[in-house]
Order: sequence, then structure tokens, then C-alpha cells
Amino acid sequence: MSSQEFTVGPLYRAHHGWLSTWLRSHLGNAADAADLAQDTFLRLLQRTDRLELSAPRAFLRTIARGLVIDHWRREELHRAYLETIAHLPAAEAPSVETRALLLELLEQIARLLDGLKPKVRKAFLLSQCEGMPHQDIAAQLGVSLRSVERYVADALFHCYLLRYEQ
Repeated sequence: MSSQEFTVGPLYRAHHGWLSTWLRSHLGNAADAADLAQDTFLRLLQRTDRLELSAPRAFLRTIARGLVIDHWRREELHRAYLETIAHLPAAEAPSVETRALLLELLEQIARLLDGLKPKVRKAFLLSQCEGMPHQDIAAQLGVSLRSVERYVADALFHCYLLRYEQ
């Protein structure tokens, strides 16, 4: 058994209950709390470095907090998507399978753009998704045309790096 497995096992036994309770208080839902508690420990198992923790609960809470933020972001994305398709005529509404694929794609895009600063992300989305000219984006964001060009270029480069540097 590796030293990592040896470390995570006792950590799990000692802190899983506490972490589940902490997550339940933040999510208001036992099922999601249980899932995110498991995901927290799964993240630890996937680490390649040896764990030597002086404050294990703070460490676990940091990992779990990131997972909670991701969970809330996914929930908001799902809500916005479902609200959007609710206004479509029944004949144009996507099938259940297509909805699942589109939601997965939206989550991947959101994760891809997650590392961008808000103005860079907004400029990129307005340019790529709305087809808005850079001059109009500059006016909407209250920045110069050169800034918008730089934002879009930075976002494209960010996406390129994430896509091809793996």
C-alpha cells in the first residue's frame, strides 16, 4: 500500500463525518453534501505528492469549498439553460439526450473560461457567441478598442493553451 493511501484512509475516517456536516450546512442538501465529501477525498487520492497535514480540516475545507463553488456554478448554468429552452416552441425543444450533451458542453466551456478575468471572459463571449463587433464591445465594457482586441486575443490564447498543452 502506498504512503498516500495510508494517509488518506485515516484522514477519511477521522474527518469524513465532519466534512459531510460542513458541506450539508453550506448546500442545504444531504445528497449533494455526500457527493462532494466523496469528491473531496477522491481529489486527495488523485494527488501525486505525499500528504503531511498540520491542519487537515482547513485543508479539506479548502478543497471542498472549491467543489461547492463548482457545484453552484453548474447549478446556475443548468438553471439558465433550462430557462432558455423553456421559451422554445415544443417542436424546437431539444431531446433529453441532446439536453444532456449540451449541458455537458456548456460545463466544459465554463471550465475552459473559468481562468479568465471577468472583462476578458465577457469580451470573448460577446465577440464569439454574440458576434458583436469589437467597437461595440468596447463601448459596452467602457474600455478602449485596443483593450477589447487584447482581451479577445488573451482569451483565445488561454483556450489554445488549455486545449493543446495537455
